[in-house]
Amino acid sequence: MKTAVEDIPEADRVPGAPHPRHAPRVIGQDAAIAAFTQAARDDRLHHAWLLTGPRGTGKATLAWAIARWLLADATSPDLRTDPEAPEARRVSALSEPRLHLVRRPWDEKAGRLSAQITVDEIRKLLSFFHMSAAEGGRRVAIVDAADDMNPAAANALLKVLEEPPAGAVILLIAHQPAGLLPTIRSRCRTLRLSPLNPAQMGGILGDLGIHEDAEPLAELSGGSVGEALRLAGQDGLDRYQQLVDLFATLPRFDRMAAAKFAEGAAGRATAEGDPFDLTITILDRFLSRLARAGLMGAPLIQAARGEAALMARLAPDDLAARAWAETQAHLSARARTGRAVNLDPAALVMDMVLGLAQLPPARSAPPGKG
Repeated sequence: MKTAVEDIPEADRVPGAPHPRHAPRVIGQDAAIAAFTQAARDDRLHHAWLLTGPRGTGKATLAWAIARWLLADATSPDLRTDPEAPEARRVSALSEPRLHLVRRPWDEKAGRLSAQITVDEIRKLLSFFHMSAAEGGRRVAIVDAADDMNPAAANALLKVLEEPPAGAVILLIAHQPAGLLPTIRSRCRTLRLSPLNPAQMGGILGDLGIHEDAEPLAELSGGSVGEALRLAGQDGLDRYQQLVDLFATLPRFDRMAAAKFAEGAAGRATAEGDPFDLTITILDRFLSRLARAGLMGAPLIQAARGEAALMARLAPDDLAARAWAETQAHLSARARTGRAVNLDPAALVMDMVLGLAQLPPARSAPPGKG
């Protein structure tokens, strides 16, 4: 039975969050906005733009704001467009005939989203430019994310960039631009987005209805709204608190608490998230924050109760920081290997946690205890 359109997940939307095309504003990326609008005012609008930066910093939000701004012939220097403008309403409804979106397609046979953007999706882009040429005027395409293109799709897109259609603006979103073909990168003008500060994160999360945990989510996500939403949607703060509480028991170490934490990594991945991936993310953030604490001191903003005191104890100096950083790199590689060979997630995480408890920095007892 064919999947109903309303039941197909959007490949470019974070689970539990509105699609970026519905975002009311772009926050914290004034430099990128100014660079684009200045190019438009100077009549130097390049045909292809590469939007780069860490995940969750607003690349897709910026791309959709640019699309609305261009198609509505807006002139505001901050990319704001009247939300009631016909073009803005059609963009929000994905019914604007001068806009084309390229993203990972739905695989009807497999009953899931495709893992890649295929060459067929780029062929649809070519058809869009060909059929819309007769209408004239500005045409906009968004590729989200360019990282997802397979080699055939990348080569097909390169041909479009080499001979851009008249009036076309192509917006490529890339989380890891170094992985793209150098020839694709060389034909684009780059807009680099920066991680958001806590105040900016708080503003965006507030727009999305998240108020109570905005500060720790902003801290743990490293300035990525997308990551903050993922953590919020999967109880990531609770999982991080579990980990902090577990390591606070050192040097005795609570094996039952460790087993409970590891069991949280089990379970099937769903549209709402992957328990194993979330657990590895939590471990990775914990270790990176430990390494940073050894160099810069305990965090001023805690992502969990008792975190600052624990990190001051486990990462007292730069030697400990180096040990935690090396461990982070080792465990990240181990997690990738474990996923590739389908190891039991709970057993793998338990083994990782037990290994962390044996590290020299972790053997320090709380002040006043031997």
